Amino acid sequence: MEIISVTDKETIQAFHELPIQIYKNDPNWVCPLRMMIEAIFNPQKNAGFIHGKARRWLVKDGIHIIGRIAAFYDRSKLEEGSEQAGNIGFFECHDNFEAARLLFDTARDWLTNEGFTAMDGPVNFGENFYNWGLLVDGFQQQGFGMNYHAPYYSQLFEKYGFKTYYQQFSYHLDITSPDLPDRFWKIAEWVAKKKNFHYKTFSFKDQERGIRDFITIYEQAWDKHGNYKAIDPNDLRTLIRDSKMVLEEEFIWYVYYKDEPIAFFMMIPDLNQILFHLRNGKLNFLNILKLLYLKKRKTMTRCRVLVMGVIPKFQGSGIESGIFWQLRQVMLKKSWYKEVELSWVGDFNPKMIALFNSVGSKYAKTHETLRYLFDRNKPFERLTIMEE
Repeated sequence: MEIISVTDKETIQAFHELPIQIYKNDPNWVCPLRMMIEAIFNPQKNAGFIHGKARRWLVKDGIHIIGRIAAFYDRSKLEEGSEQAGNIGFFECHDNFEAARLLFDTARDWLTNEGFTAMDGPVNFGENFYNWGLLVDGFQQQGFGMNYHAPYYSQLFEKYGFKTYYQQFSYHLDITSPDLPDRFWKIAEWVAKKKNFHYKTFSFKDQERGIRDFITIYEQAWDKHGNYKAIDPNDLRTLIRDSKMVLEEEFIWYVYYKDEPIAFFMMIPDLNQILFHLRNGKLNFLNILKLLYLKKRKTMTRCRVLVMGVIPKFQGSGIESGIFWQLRQVMLKKSWYKEVELSWVGDFNPKMIALFNSVGSKYAKTHETLRYLFDRNKPFERLTIMEE
């Protein structure tokens, strides 16, 4: 076996073709858009390169490519704590531990030379809305941006020595169900109409204000947690640019108290329900026509919640339920949407888990963010639970 750096058109092509081979008989897998993956590794499009680096490799056995991996870091987003953890992601591999070990070793050695003491993965070189976590339970078609993996992947990671740093739970909410809790929605309606609180949707025309308010809320909601990483406004601009074909302004909400931004909510239609029919992840002319046709036919019947946050001063005041009430009114008007995927919430965030349960959603799947300590004698510590 040999390691090959991904540096030219041929190796980039092989990088994208490998998962198509691995999952060719798996009806649950959806090929991601190549242009979105490549944008992640393009210094002109990914602000992570300002304070970071990325490398990609393939593993070749004879004439066959049987595995791939990426290693990367953004020093502006390193967690506080004893470990300086770099990242790995976009791992795909046939059921071959020797190939997986060679890929993990290569990433470990590169990150060691860059000054890191651990590696976390599989994660994204960017925000955690997309490409984050190893699927370990709930092997079904994933929502747009959520990782899908073959069941044996967890064995490859575990055998190498990775351990669970935290778990990520996803829930599904059937908005057509007659069993949704009436008491919750009555309280939610009352909260949504409280004096001095104003609910507003996102506007593409005023996206800079939306980005500014998002960051204001995010920093207050998360800065006291060990998993907090500052958001670069350029990352949000990239997210909006790359997702604009499916973003709907009415699915992105802000809450203001006397003009002060205090909460946000972001959801997108599940583009995977269309990408499933494209199969190769390429947006050529034919596939663009197909995408637009399937979108017009209301093929997307599910939405995915990307992120939600409330500043500490207003946590526990019911603002989250008020957002859900506003959103429900939108969903009732767009009757072709039947289901909302709430993904994801970490096991370190019991408040959000309780909220997802309270709205009547059902547990659907688990991803895990794993950590590998380069010093194999050092005790392992999981991510701490957020304070109540």
